[in-house]
Amino acid sequence: MSSLYTRSKEYTRNRKSQSDSPPSSPSPIAKTLRHERLSRLDAASSTAGTSDSYGDRPSGRSSAYTRRENRLAALSSRTEDDSSRDYKKLYESALAENQKLKSKLQDAQVEIVDIKSKLDKVAQQKQEKTSDRSSMLEMEKREKRALERKLSEMEEEMKVLTDLKSDNQRLKDENGALIRVISKLSK
Repeated sequence: MSSLYTRSKEYTRNRKSQSDSPPSSPSPIAKTLRHERLSRLDAASSTAGTSDSYGDRPSGRSSAYTRRENRLAALSSRTEDDSSRDYKKLYESALAENQKLKSKLQDAQVEIVDIKSKLDKVAQQKQEKTSDRSSMLEMEKREKRALERKLSEMEEEMKVLTDLKSDNQRLKDENGALIRVISKLSK
């Protein structure tokens, strides 16, 4: 029993939500049907004459007959309108529109493939640049280390050279002193 109750609750909820939604614009078919109904009502009121009440039987029957005739006439005019439409032209125009849309879709797909390939190329170049940069950085670090080693070796050589120069100068001074001593002794 409770399952029936929940179903009926859901049904009322669905109906409420549909009625709460904003009214959509009527379709062309609904507009023509409304127009036909209004024209039938106008025709029925004009054939009824001056008596507005449907209380008397003969005028009620005649209005029902006229309404029926009007409905049949409207249906036959609608079928004539439908038969007068050229369905082949409608089909061809729909087919042409479909072809245009298909070509646009294919163009868009080609463009997407082209853009993807360009993006892949750019991403690959970026990776190559980063790998090149990393290899360049490693090479620069190696060169820097080598230059630092050479600089330290040259500094050591400079120290050795200054030591050698000072030793050479000392030896020259000693040599000069010895030459003077020998020359004094030889006199």
